[in-house]
Amino acid sequence: MANKLVLIDGNSIAYRAFFALPLLHNDKGIHTNAIYGFTMMLMKLIEEEKPTHMLVAFDAGKTTFRHEVYTEYKGGRQKTPPELSEQFPFLRELLDAYNIRTYELENYEADDIIGTLATKAEKEGFDVVIISGDRDLTQLASERIHVHVTKKGITDMERYTPEYVFEKYGLTPAQIVDLKGLMGDASDNIPGVPGVGEKTALKLLKEYGTIEHVLASLEHISGKKLKENLQTYREQALLSKQLATIHRDVPLTLSLDELAWQSYDAERVATLFQELGFTSLMDKIGQISQEQLSLTDISFVTVQAIDEHMLTKEGALVVEVMDANYHQAPILGFALVNERGHFFIPTDIALASSRFKRWLEDEQCKKSVFDAKRAIVALKWNGIELKGVDFDLLLAAYLLNPTDANGDVAAVAKTKQYTDVQSDEEVYGKGAKQAIPPTNVLAEHLVRKAKAIASLKETYIQELKRNEQFELLVHLELPLTFILAQMEFYGVKVDVDRLEQMGKEFTAQLEQIEQRIYELAGTTFNINSPKQLGTILFEKLQLPIVKKTKTGYSTSADVLEKLAPYHEIIEQILHYRQLGKLQSTYVEGLMKVVRKDTGKVHTIFQQALTQTGRLSSTEPNLQNIPIRIEEGRKIRQAFVPSSDDWVIFAADYSQIELRVLAHIANDENLIAAFHHDLDIHTKTAMDIFHVKEDEVTAHMRRQAKAVNFGIVYGISDYGLSQNLGITRKEAAEFIERYFRSYPGVKRYMEEIIQDAKQKGYVTTLLHRRRYLPDITSSNFNVRSFAERTAMNTPIQGSAADIIKKAMIDLANRLHEERLQTRLLLQVHDELILEAPKEEIELLKKIVPDVMENAVSLRVPLKVDYHFGPTWYDAK
Repeated sequence: MANKLVLIDGNSIAYRAFFALPLLHNDKGIHTNAIYGFTMMLMKLIEEEKPTHMLVAFDAGKTTFRHEVYTEYKGGRQKTPPELSEQFPFLRELLDAYNIRTYELENYEADDIIGTLATKAEKEGFDVVIISGDRDLTQLASERIHVHVTKKGITDMERYTPEYVFEKYGLTPAQIVDLKGLMGDASDNIPGVPGVGEKTALKLLKEYGTIEHVLASLEHISGKKLKENLQTYREQALLSKQLATIHRDVPLTLSLDELAWQSYDAERVATLFQELGFTSLMDKIGQISQEQLSLTDISFVTVQAIDEHMLTKEGALVVEVMDANYHQAPILGFALVNERGHFFIPTDIALASSRFKRWLEDEQCKKSVFDAKRAIVALKWNGIELKGVDFDLLLAAYLLNPTDANGDVAAVAKTKQYTDVQSDEEVYGKGAKQAIPPTNVLAEHLVRKAKAIASLKETYIQELKRNEQFELLVHLELPLTFILAQMEFYGVKVDVDRLEQMGKEFTAQLEQIEQRIYELAGTTFNINSPKQLGTILFEKLQLPIVKKTKTGYSTSADVLEKLAPYHEIIEQILHYRQLGKLQSTYVEGLMKVVRKDTGKVHTIFQQALTQTGRLSSTEPNLQNIPIRIEEGRKIRQAFVPSSDDWVIFAADYSQIELRVLAHIANDENLIAAFHHDLDIHTKTAMDIFHVKEDEVTAHMRRQAKAVNFGIVYGISDYGLSQNLGITRKEAAEFIERYFRSYPGVKRYMEEIIQDAKQKGYVTTLLHRRRYLPDITSSNFNVRSFAERTAMNTPIQGSAADIIKKAMIDLANRLHEERLQTRLLLQVHDELILEAPKEEIELLKKIVPDVMENAVSLRVPLKVDYHFGPTWYDAK
């Protein structure tokens, strides 16, 4: 079998890939679309062509020998986008991992290198495949040299052989340079002959063969203007042919033998794919499993009895709970890695050992873990209080980059090129196929996880310190995780009888609304069917069509809200949907998650999920109970204290984000307004509408409130116009008046965007970071979203930091005062507690004092509180 040489035009394919794919980037903010497209092409090429020799040729610089004869050569080309330039080093690293030789030569283009090697290889009996995005290379096509040119996207290629060139153009490959000479090439700024396009050039060449013969036969050519142009621009035509001609005798310093290729380095390719975020391509690396790629041999002891020898003052600990809801799931096993060795401890042995329990509860014995809260809660359900956690890999990864923490130990470890651990999915499976593996497999997996934590700890600590984030881990996130664990474990009491009663009330209401909708429609139909509803609204009732979808009329909430003024039925439908969601999600949904043994719901606070640092709540989500409608607020009546003689105490920050904005922007007028305890929305209404305080109407205040919060979220004039139902011009004027009133805010908005563009990230007051790789995107919409995020994150993230700090301070204060009061929930800017009635008077002083002094800002923080027999009453 003949040798096969594959030659790739590196710059051309990279450009094609960059513009063929949307702007992709990995979790570090590095753009990757060109590399991804190039890799897809490479994988397909290797699979289909099975090369024995390979080379990727690159252009060495901006000037070549062609510029000596024509200085304007390639003069019209735009500057390489920075989003592409930053990808070339990684592309070369990828090719290196693939063991593919790269080559470039000063004063020559990649085309010339390819032409020289292709010609040489053909003479030595090779089959040659050339890959490019440029049809110039089709001039090299021969019986043994085939040129593949990108056609659509990056992997769909058009294969040029001499036969195909003739079929497509009626020319031989050698005549391609004559074609370019006559018609020119705008992409390379090759001038050609004015007035001669492809059709004319092909006609001339089919008749006369070459440019030289065309120019020698002018007296036989018809068309006065064409003849004049050929005569006038004859030198330009010959020059253009010269520029288009690929040189095949470039003085190369490498031989064909040096291009020999057998295979790629699977481990290096996998590591690079992990770094670049190409997880979808991992399975395509020769179907190599993660274990084959990176797992080294590991020895460990399966403990039969726990002795003092294995319990040291410091170590990495794994407490394994497989299910997402660790309140319901059993502990599968323990792993411990320390200076004495690697240990797997079966659950029954661990939980039966008083010695191991003492070690777990010893504050002086330092434990490094992944997801401390999960371990703390799992152990609490088994009567053990985990203490001494001084490092949490999940939280550390989350602080360094929130997108890194969305996964298990293996996913986080891979971001640091640590691959000696499998993912939980690989070991347990997923979905319906999820299962506990044999004990030996489970044991090794847990030990590898513990080893990964121990191995990565110092790397993460040093990086956190460099980012000024180590204090954030040690003094905010780690203490908070213990408080959240306590809140989760303790849970919130639910009055099931009240929930059932609400369910009956909602059902009755839904039936009444349903009948009213049928009356207004003049017929019965399935209200929950968008198709049937669309027919009723837009055909039977002839309401104006706002938006159509592929399947018919849109009946989404935003469409219905626009139709509300046209017919009474719309308000009824919206109310029907709201009640239906309350019934299914919050009445029936909550009933399913109340634990029978405690009578409570035990929500999980996601501490390492949001990009801003805010906590979120799942299983069930108690932060999203709708409170804009009365029926939604009433759901909170079902949340009650755990003891009859206790009450619910709720305290929330007043306008915390606007106060943080005043501090960060250092705006004198905004700061003054808060220091004088003015109603900030009334103050903004006065500024926007140029009226006195007593002239501000409720409508004006509502509009000012929308402007205030819109500014915090970087709202555009269009967005504000949609929120307020006003024209875009009016909205733009509102925003302009706001910025005139608060010039410091405008300055902050401008400066934070510039800062984000320089650094690639923004920070909160406590040094939490959010990376914004799209802040320099050439796509306007993508870049605009990143700019709005840059404005908002320091505000929203700082507010999140403040309430976290307040939770820690409040928990400490309650402990110091020896109160029975307990923290139950954190919902946005609100803390929910339950307390004995006799402690309320003290709480009225303690809670606002702690929350208002959590941090020191240029403006005072303000806390409002209420209490009552249910969460609904504590308003």
